[in-house]
Amino acid sequence: MTSIYERLKSDHDRQRDMLASLAETSGDSQERRKLWKTFYYDIGAHAAAEEEVFYAPLMEDSKGQPKARHSVSEHHEVDEMIQDIEDMDFSSPGWLTRFKTMRERYEHHMKEEEEEIFETARKVLGADSSGEMADKFDTRKKKERGLVDKKAEEEMEE
Repeated sequence: MTSIYERLKSDHDRQRDMLASLAETSGDSQERRKLWKTFYYDIGAHAAAEEEVFYAPLMEDSKGQPKARHSVSEHHEVDEMIQDIEDMDFSSPGWLTRFKTMRERYEHHMKEEEEEIFETARKVLGADSSGEMADKFDTRKKKERGLVDKKAEEEMEE
């Protein structure tokens, strides 16, 4: 069984790889657009599932609440940066500058989560050795992806 900690770390590793690949792109290239779309789609579903399945229960305990609130506020900060990037011209020099700032903040967040939050969560939530939280995370992430797909389809129909 995969625990929630292993599942989140796996997502983080994949996202780090996408960020590194994105940093190597230039201009309004097909590669940049494809990588960005994949990253944008993945991080949105990841954050929604993580906040519901991991952070909400962590916030219910006074020992987990401060770190969970801090992490959720970082999610919102990174999300604002991502929305800014999404709205920018992919070929502008500002795109890469804003991307690098977002990447730095998000990589800091992932490192902090893995090195500090997971330790607190194991004490508060347990080891998730049965993989129950990881399964809930996967289900919620899949649901979020479905919502995004549905919204995209509706926008295309308009």
